[in-house]
Amino acid sequence: MQDAVLAMLAKEPSHGYHLHARLRRSLGPLGESMNRGQIYVTLARLERAGLVVCERADGLPERPERKVYALTPAGQQRVAAWLAEVGWPKPDLAEFHLKLAAAAARLADPVELVAAQRRELLRRLREAQQAALAEPAGSGAGLLLEGVVLRLQADLRWLDACARAWSRIDDEVEGA
Repeated sequence: MQDAVLAMLAKEPSHGYHLHARLRRSLGPLGESMNRGQIYVTLARLERAGLVVCERADGLPERPERKVYALTPAGQQRVAAWLAEVGWPKPDLAEFHLKLAAAAARLADPVELVAAQRRELLRRLREAQQAALAEPAGSGAGLLLEGVVLRLQADLRWLDACARAWSRIDDEVEGA
């Protein structure tokens, strides 16, 4: 989150509310869960780290004074380093994977766990596809949403493989 906020500030100084709106717009449905307070906490941490400075700016009569954040030279260096960094997220043990491990110990029905997860992924896929269709062709948010759709489709294929494997195991146990 810190690097994304810094990157938004690299374009232009901004106040927290405007940063929140830009991030939500850029991330499409992925940004809906982001709360405004998270931006302000992130900005305070970045300020303590010396990556941004805060200045008070005159505002509208109903909001007489606003904090406007801008990058420091150290913040500009960090954005440049972050954008130049090439990597891919390392897989971590998500809650569903831990549930599957519990199912392997026969603490739950693995086929039902997979089916429930599949229903949730299908719901998310529909939302992402609808959001992608609403984006203009070639937009940054459209490309991000395309990545989300492709990832969800891959996860659904993996769940199908899990369901087939668990069904075979259940058939073998019943046949024994």
